[in-house]
Amino acid sequence: MFYKIHISNHRLKVFLLIIFYCFHITSFSQEKKRVNIIYADFLESDENIAKNANRLIGSVNIQHEDILMWCDSAYTYTGTNQVDAFGNVRIEQGDTLNLYADKIYYNGDMNFAQAIGNVKLENKSTTLLTDTLDYDLAANIGYYNNFGKIIDSTNILTSVIGRYYIDNNMAHFYKEVEGYNDKYTLNSDTLNYNTETGRFFIVGPTIIRDSANTLYAENGWYDTKTNEAELLKKPVVSNEKQQLSANFINYNGTNGYSSAKGEVQIEDFENNVMIIGQNATYNKESDIATVTDSAVFIMYSETDIDTLFVHADTLRTIPDSIEGEKIIMAFYGVRFFRSDLQGVCDSLVYLSKDSLVQFYDLPIIWNDIHQLSADYIEMQQFSDVPDEMRLVNNSFIVSQQDSNRFDQIKGKNMTGYIIENELSNIKVDGNGETLYYARESENEIIGLNRAVSSNIAIQFKEGKIFKIVFIQQPEGELKPLDQLNDEDKTLSGFEWKINLRPLSKHDIFRKNTIQENISTQENIVDEN
Repeated sequence: MFYKIHISNHRLKVFLLIIFYCFHITSFSQEKKRVNIIYADFLESDENIAKNANRLIGSVNIQHEDILMWCDSAYTYTGTNQVDAFGNVRIEQGDTLNLYADKIYYNGDMNFAQAIGNVKLENKSTTLLTDTLDYDLAANIGYYNNFGKIIDSTNILTSVIGRYYIDNNMAHFYKEVEGYNDKYTLNSDTLNYNTETGRFFIVGPTIIRDSANTLYAENGWYDTKTNEAELLKKPVVSNEKQQLSANFINYNGTNGYSSAKGEVQIEDFENNVMIIGQNATYNKESDIATVTDSAVFIMYSETDIDTLFVHADTLRTIPDSIEGEKIIMAFYGVRFFRSDLQGVCDSLVYLSKDSLVQFYDLPIIWNDIHQLSADYIEMQQFSDVPDEMRLVNNSFIVSQQDSNRFDQIKGKNMTGYIIENELSNIKVDGNGETLYYARESENEIIGLNRAVSSNIAIQFKEGKIFKIVFIQQPEGELKPLDQLNDEDKTLSGFEWKINLRPLSKHDIFRKNTIQENISTQENIVDEN
């Protein structure tokens, strides 16, 4: 059975179409609103498609509840609220949502539409582009499973699978997620995005690259408008020169201020330096980083034997006058450990451009059996010549020969040289005094030699004073062992503070306080 109607008069045509359609479709309950044909150039009943099929051709306009549809042609089905629309199809829902496609299969009874071919969903300032979109009209959710793109005023995002929750302004992206604008690029496996605020919610491994840094996290959020982020799971912020990791990172790429908490680790690749702690802040404008709470400064090398570990209440890095170089400051209760050097002081400064370490406020340094102290000490490392150590004001060196015997050197200023991790020689400049055990052979001590000279040059061999050169005529005496009393055995100002010596890289966290039990400390040489 086949019907065909054609009326040239516009108003009469629309009126007859509606009358015909209302007469022909009868099987709806009173509660359901039926599909209404507002306009079409032609209406045909086509039993070749289905017994209840009606074909609309030309400038088709259909309404169902709050849905308006336009297309070139369509099929409606008597007894249902189904419409199959073809050619330049457009669905309008409410004031802000429009859905475009080459064809749309609409089921009003199930509040569902499937759009196929050149699909475009527009909602306010957000546009979704894909090849096939399933749309839940009741929940206002769009689904795609074979690549899609969302564009808004701020960002462009693509993924293989996507869900767009229109009422909540949320888009969920899965598999091969990419996002970008002129400030950043993003790659992820799983990501949620608020189209109204421009904020990403990270729910899987995600990499974000802005103009300065690369951000990685597996949980948290990133605001594409402000370039701020909270990175909550395995977060890392890095660039070519540095890397920051922690349990939590608060990042602001606009003003350059960042903070981190929990197992903080800052690594400077250029200077082979690492700083760890529990709390950290960084100001990009000033290029200053501060780390507190269990803070440790590590100056590492190719071998662990030359790696320096420094602990203090606070660690801070500031830029040096030379680009790329750093000044690292440690202050309050400094303790440090290297296999060949250990020590304590109140504060420490490391200048990367000179490989210079400065120790302030009554520092004490141990090398093998030697204890070095002064008001101020600095040590400079060189790649092709011996490391140099300078002791300034009230310089004092104590070398333990056995449990009761100590060689001692005292002076105003001293300069020492370390070769192959051992103290090799010392130059005393001003007010020089020495007290050392003289030997005829390696195992035979003949007495205690005390000498005074303004300037002295001393050479060590296997930890013992091997050779002394007095620049000026010395005053002194050699006393046999059996004539010594306790006062003879020390120079004024002598203090053996071995109990303060860090025993390992883990012992740097011990406080710099006097310990009653020092017996275990006396074995430090054997243990290290």
